[in-house]
Amino acid sequence: MTADRKFHFRVLNLLGRLGEESTSEEDREYLDAAMSALDFISRTGQSHDFEAYRESVLHNAPPLVIATFDTHESAETWLRNHPHPPCGAHVLIAGEYHDVLCDSDLQRRYLPRGLTLEYYLREMLDAGLPEPVATFDTLAQARDWVDSQPEPPRQVVIVIAGEPHLVAYHDRVGVRSIYPLSRAAAPGSINSTVEPE
Repeated sequence: MTADRKFHFRVLNLLGRLGEESTSEEDREYLDAAMSALDFISRTGQSHDFEAYRESVLHNAPPLVIATFDTHESAETWLRNHPHPPCGAHVLIAGEYHDVLCDSDLQRRYLPRGLTLEYYLREMLDAGLPEPVATFDTLAQARDWVDSQPEPPRQVVIVIAGEPHLVAYHDRVGVRSIYPLSRAAAPGSINSTVEPE
């Protein structure tokens, strides 16, 4: 049995044990939903994708993107023709984060510009930036350096013309990006204590 499968079974066993020990019917329902989600991931052949996602979360990597497009038109064509649109996922269009949104019957599909990156950059700034690994006078110099790296850095900070930038590698789509930290959401704009309705 592979390490991934062992981990999967241990998580299912833990969730099952917590469900048996719980006195709350609502909590048991939530635990059952979590078990079903893990089972769905495994049975639909998405275990490797899930592990890659967990790895990116553990390393506080930039938000996961599942596809990249040069133009909004090509992204819309992809989404319109997608048999099972990945609602809630993020894609890059011309290097910018967009959200994949759909109505309940999947008839209407949208790709609005999202603030995912801006919130991520705000969290980075709030946590304190690591030391920059390199300094450049121009974006072109920085781009040459990023493109020349044999192993793309998942995320490092560099300085371009005195301003900090994030270099990120979106490994799922093979894209190396440079984002100015000045794009971060305003301080205090992220409210994680609000529960969904």
